[in-house]
Amino acid sequence: MDPLSTLWETFFDWDAMREALPEMLTVGLPNTLILAVSAALLGSVLGMLLAIAGISRTRWLRWPARVYTDVFRGLPAAATILLIGVGLAPFGMQVWGPNPYPLGILALSLIAAAYIGEIFRSGIQSVEAAQLEGARALGFSWGEAMRLVIVPQGVRRVLPAWVNQLIALIKDSSLVYFLGLVASERELFRIGQDYAATTGNESALLLAGLFYLVLTVPLTHAVNWIDRRLRQGRAAALPDPDLDLDPVPAGTATPPGKDPR
Repeated sequence: MDPLSTLWETFFDWDAMREALPEMLTVGLPNTLILAVSAALLGSVLGMLLAIAGISRTRWLRWPARVYTDVFRGLPAAATILLIGVGLAPFGMQVWGPNPYPLGILALSLIAAAYIGEIFRSGIQSVEAAQLEGARALGFSWGEAMRLVIVPQGVRRVLPAWVNQLIALIKDSSLVYFLGLVASERELFRIGQDYAATTGNESALLLAGLFYLVLTVPLTHAVNWIDRRLRQGRAAALPDPDLDLDPVPAGTATPPGKDPR
Protein backbone atom coordinates (compact mmCIF):
# COMPACT_ATOMS: atom_id res chain seq x y z
CA MET A 1 0.00 0.00 0.00
CA ASP A 2 1.16 3.50 -0.79
CA PRO A 3 2.74 5.02 2.39
CA LEU A 4 1.14 8.37 1.63
CA SER A 5 -2.30 6.79 1.40
CA THR A 6 -1.70 4.94 4.66
CA LEU A 7 -0.66 8.15 6.37
CA TRP A 8 -3.74 9.96 5.05
CA GLU A 9 -6.10 7.20 6.22
CA THR A 10 -4.44 7.13 9.63
CA PHE A 11 -4.92 10.82 10.39
CA PHE A 12 -7.65 12.03 8.02
CA ASP A 13 -10.38 9.42 8.14
CA TRP A 14 -13.44 11.65 7.83
CA ASP A 15 -15.83 8.86 8.84
CA ALA A 16 -13.93 8.35 12.11
CA MET A 17 -14.00 12.10 12.75
CA ARG A 18 -17.76 12.30 12.08
CA GLU A 19 -18.33 9.43 14.48
CA ALA A 20 -16.39 11.12 17.29
CA LEU A 21 -17.60 14.68 16.66
CA PRO A 22 -20.99 14.54 18.46
CA GLU A 23 -19.46 13.17 21.67
CA MET A 24 -16.66 15.71 21.58
CA LEU A 25 -19.18 18.55 21.25
CA THR A 26 -21.62 17.36 23.91
CA VAL A 27 -19.23 15.73 26.42
CA GLY A 28 -15.57 16.51 25.74
CA LEU A 29 -15.76 20.26 25.09
CA PRO A 30 -17.97 21.11 28.12
CA ASN A 31 -15.82 19.00 30.45
CA THR A 32 -12.60 20.58 29.17
CA LEU A 33 -14.04 24.06 29.71
CA ILE A 34 -15.27 23.13 33.21
CA LEU A 35 -11.80 21.93 34.19
CA ALA A 36 -9.94 24.88 32.67
CA VAL A 37 -12.27 27.69 33.79
CA SER A 38 -12.69 26.34 37.33
CA ALA A 39 -8.94 25.88 37.75
CA ALA A 40 -8.30 29.35 36.28
CA LEU A 41 -10.65 31.05 38.75
CA LEU A 42 -9.38 29.19 41.81
CA GLY A 43 -5.76 29.41 40.67
CA SER A 44 -6.03 33.17 40.13
CA VAL A 45 -7.40 33.72 43.64
CA LEU A 46 -4.71 31.54 45.20
CA GLY A 47 -2.09 33.15 42.97
CA MET A 48 -3.01 36.63 44.16
CA LEU A 49 -2.71 35.49 47.78
CA LEU A 50 0.70 34.01 46.99
CA ALA A 51 1.78 37.23 45.28
CA ILE A 52 0.78 39.35 48.28
CA ALA A 53 2.47 36.92 50.66
CA GLY A 54 5.57 36.84 48.45
CA ILE A 55 6.13 40.60 48.78
CA SER A 56 5.13 40.77 52.43
CA ARG A 57 7.55 42.26 54.92
CA THR A 58 6.77 39.34 57.23
CA ARG A 59 9.07 36.44 56.49
CA TRP A 60 6.55 33.96 57.96
CA LEU A 61 4.36 34.80 54.97
CA ARG A 62 7.10 35.43 52.42
CA TRP A 63 9.10 32.22 52.83
CA PRO A 64 6.17 29.73 52.74
CA ALA A 65 4.91 31.45 49.59
CA ARG A 66 8.31 31.08 47.93
CA VAL A 67 8.67 27.44 48.98
CA TYR A 68 5.18 26.67 47.64
CA THR A 69 6.02 28.37 44.33
CA ASP A 70 9.30 26.49 43.96
CA VAL A 71 7.71 23.12 44.72
CA PHE A 72 4.70 23.37 42.42
CA ARG A 73 6.67 24.94 39.60
CA GLY A 74 9.35 22.28 39.91
CA LEU A 75 7.07 19.22 39.89
CA PRO A 76 5.75 17.88 36.57
CA ALA A 77 2.05 18.58 36.17
CA ALA A 78 1.28 14.88 35.69
CA ALA A 79 3.03 14.01 38.97
CA THR A 80 1.11 16.69 40.88
CA ILE A 81 -2.23 15.52 39.47
CA LEU A 82 -1.48 11.91 40.38
CA LEU A 83 -0.21 12.76 43.87
CA ILE A 84 -3.30 14.81 44.70
CA GLY A 85 -5.85 12.80 42.73
CA VAL A 86 -4.73 9.42 44.02
CA GLY A 87 -3.41 10.46 47.44
CA LEU A 88 -6.58 12.34 48.39
CA ALA A 89 -8.97 9.91 46.69
CA PRO A 90 -10.14 8.29 49.98
CA PHE A 91 -11.02 11.71 51.34
CA GLY A 92 -12.75 12.63 48.09
CA MET A 93 -14.81 9.44 48.14
CA GLN A 94 -16.20 10.38 51.55
CA VAL A 95 -17.05 13.96 50.54
CA TRP A 96 -18.31 13.85 46.93
CA GLY A 97 -18.12 10.22 45.87
CA PRO A 98 -16.13 8.70 43.00
CA ASN A 99 -16.15 11.84 40.81
CA PRO A 100 -12.46 12.71 40.18
CA TYR A 101 -13.20 16.22 38.88
CA PRO A 102 -12.93 18.09 42.20
CA LEU A 103 -9.48 16.65 42.88
CA GLY A 104 -8.45 17.24 39.27
CA ILE A 105 -9.56 20.86 39.51
CA LEU A 106 -7.75 21.21 42.83
CA ALA A 107 -4.52 19.84 41.37
CA LEU A 108 -4.71 22.09 38.30
CA SER A 109 -5.50 25.09 40.53
CA LEU A 110 -2.52 24.48 42.78
CA ILE A 111 -0.24 24.20 39.77
CA ALA A 112 -1.68 27.33 38.16
CA ALA A 113 -1.47 29.30 41.43
CA ALA A 114 2.31 28.88 41.55
CA TYR A 115 2.72 30.38 38.07
CA ILE A 116 0.00 33.01 38.36
CA GLY A 117 1.36 34.07 41.74
CA GLU A 118 4.74 34.81 40.19
CA ILE A 119 3.06 36.66 37.32
CA PHE A 120 1.07 38.85 39.71
CA ARG A 121 4.06 39.40 41.99
CA SER A 122 6.23 40.64 39.13
CA GLY A 123 3.45 42.95 37.99
CA ILE A 124 2.90 44.41 41.45
CA GLN A 125 6.61 44.94 42.01
CA SER A 126 6.91 46.70 38.66
CA VAL A 127 4.69 49.55 39.89
CA GLU A 128 6.79 52.54 40.85
CA ALA A 129 7.40 53.02 44.58
CA ALA A 130 6.19 56.61 44.23
CA GLN A 131 2.69 55.27 43.61
CA LEU A 132 2.61 53.65 47.04
CA GLU A 133 4.18 56.68 48.69
CA GLY A 134 1.63 58.97 47.05
CA ALA A 135 -1.26 56.80 48.19
CA ARG A 136 0.08 56.74 51.75
CA ALA A 137 0.48 60.53 51.65
CA LEU A 138 -3.21 60.80 50.75
CA GLY A 139 -4.13 58.91 53.90
CA PHE A 140 -4.48 55.35 52.61
CA SER A 141 -3.32 52.54 54.84
CA TRP A 142 -0.79 50.09 53.39
CA GLY A 143 -3.54 47.54 52.73
CA GLU A 144 -5.83 50.11 51.10
CA ALA A 145 -3.01 51.45 48.94
CA MET A 146 -2.14 47.96 47.76
CA ARG A 147 -5.76 46.96 47.10
CA LEU A 148 -6.92 50.17 45.41
CA VAL A 149 -3.79 51.56 43.74
CA ILE A 150 -0.88 49.13 43.38
CA VAL A 151 -2.55 45.76 42.67
CA PRO A 152 -4.88 47.03 39.90
CA GLN A 153 -1.95 48.65 38.09
CA GLY A 154 0.23 45.57 38.52
CA VAL A 155 -2.43 43.17 37.24
CA ARG A 156 -3.07 45.37 34.22
CA ARG A 157 0.61 45.18 33.28
CA VAL A 158 0.72 41.38 33.32
CA LEU A 159 -2.59 40.59 31.63
CA PRO A 160 -0.85 39.03 28.58
CA ALA A 161 1.18 36.67 30.78
CA TRP A 162 -1.95 35.79 32.78
CA VAL A 163 -3.87 34.89 29.61
CA ASN A 164 -0.92 32.77 28.49
CA GLN A 165 -1.27 30.82 31.71
CA LEU A 166 -4.96 30.24 30.96
CA ILE A 167 -3.93 28.77 27.60
CA ALA A 168 -1.56 26.41 29.43
CA LEU A 169 -4.42 25.38 31.74
CA ILE A 170 -6.62 24.40 28.81
CA LYS A 171 -3.89 22.10 27.56
CA ASP A 172 -3.02 20.73 31.01
CA SER A 173 -6.67 19.80 31.59
CA SER A 174 -6.03 16.79 29.33
CA LEU A 175 -3.85 15.27 32.08
CA VAL A 176 -6.85 14.69 34.35
CA TYR A 177 -7.51 11.48 32.42
CA PHE A 178 -4.80 9.91 34.63
CA LEU A 179 -7.36 9.84 37.46
CA GLY A 180 -9.78 7.63 35.55
CA LEU A 181 -12.95 9.05 34.04
CA VAL A 182 -16.33 7.48 33.35
CA ALA A 183 -17.91 8.05 29.93
CA SER A 184 -19.81 11.20 30.93
CA GLU A 185 -16.71 12.80 32.52
CA ARG A 186 -14.26 12.42 29.64
CA GLU A 187 -12.64 15.54 28.24
CA LEU A 188 -11.53 16.11 24.66
CA PHE A 189 -8.22 14.27 24.84
CA ARG A 190 -9.68 11.18 26.54
CA ILE A 191 -12.49 10.89 23.98
CA GLY A 192 -10.02 11.15 21.12
CA GLN A 193 -7.73 8.63 22.78
CA ASP A 194 -10.55 6.16 23.36
CA TYR A 195 -11.69 6.32 19.74
CA ALA A 196 -8.10 5.92 18.56
CA ALA A 197 -7.58 2.88 20.80
CA THR A 198 -10.86 1.30 19.65
CA THR A 199 -10.47 1.85 15.91
CA GLY A 200 -6.68 1.85 15.59
CA ASN A 201 -7.04 5.16 13.75
CA GLU A 202 -5.65 8.49 14.95
CA SER A 203 -8.20 10.71 13.20
CA ALA A 204 -10.35 11.22 16.31
CA LEU A 205 -7.26 12.19 18.29
CA LEU A 206 -6.36 14.68 15.57
CA LEU A 207 -9.89 16.07 15.82
CA ALA A 208 -9.39 16.54 19.57
CA GLY A 209 -6.20 18.46 18.78
CA LEU A 210 -8.16 20.70 16.41
CA PHE A 211 -10.62 21.47 19.22
CA TYR A 212 -7.71 22.53 21.45
CA LEU A 213 -6.46 24.79 18.66
CA VAL A 214 -9.91 26.36 18.31
CA LEU A 215 -9.80 27.16 22.04
CA THR A 216 -6.20 28.33 22.33
CA VAL A 217 -5.41 30.15 19.09
CA PRO A 218 -8.03 32.91 19.64
CA LEU A 219 -6.70 33.36 23.16
CA THR A 220 -3.18 33.66 21.74
CA HIS A 221 -4.31 36.43 19.41
CA ALA A 222 -6.16 38.06 22.32
CA VAL A 223 -2.87 38.09 24.25
CA ASN A 224 -1.13 39.83 21.35
CA TRP A 225 -3.96 42.36 21.04
CA ILE A 226 -3.93 43.13 24.78
CA ASP A 227 -0.14 43.51 24.72
CA ARG A 228 -0.32 45.93 21.78
CA ARG A 229 -3.00 48.01 23.48
CA LEU A 230 -1.01 48.19 26.70
CA ARG A 231 2.13 49.22 24.81
CA GLN A 232 0.23 51.89 22.91
CA GLY A 233 -1.28 53.18 26.13
CA ARG A 234 2.13 53.47 27.78
CA ALA A 235 3.57 55.17 24.70
CA ALA A 236 0.70 57.68 24.63
CA ALA A 237 1.32 58.51 28.29
CA LEU A 238 4.92 59.56 27.61
CA PRO A 239 5.59 63.23 26.72
CA ASP A 240 6.35 64.07 23.10
CA PRO A 241 10.09 64.87 22.89
CA ASP A 242 9.41 67.30 20.00
CA LEU A 243 7.23 69.55 22.14
CA ASP A 244 8.79 72.75 23.51
CA LEU A 245 8.32 72.34 27.24
CA ASP A 246 10.63 75.20 28.31
CA PRO A 247 8.82 77.32 30.88
CA VAL A 248 8.16 80.98 30.21
CA PRO A 249 10.61 83.11 32.22
CA ALA A 250 9.07 84.76 35.25
CA GLY A 251 7.88 88.27 34.60
CA THR A 252 7.67 87.77 30.83
CA ALA A 253 4.21 88.47 29.46
CA THR A 254 4.81 86.55 26.26
CA PRO A 255 7.36 83.90 25.27
CA PRO A 256 10.67 85.32 24.03
CA GLY A 257 10.70 86.12 20.32
CA LYS A 258 6.92 86.46 20.13
CA ASP A 259 5.22 89.68 19.13
CA PRO A 260 2.80 90.64 21.91
CA ARG A 261 0.49 92.06 19.28
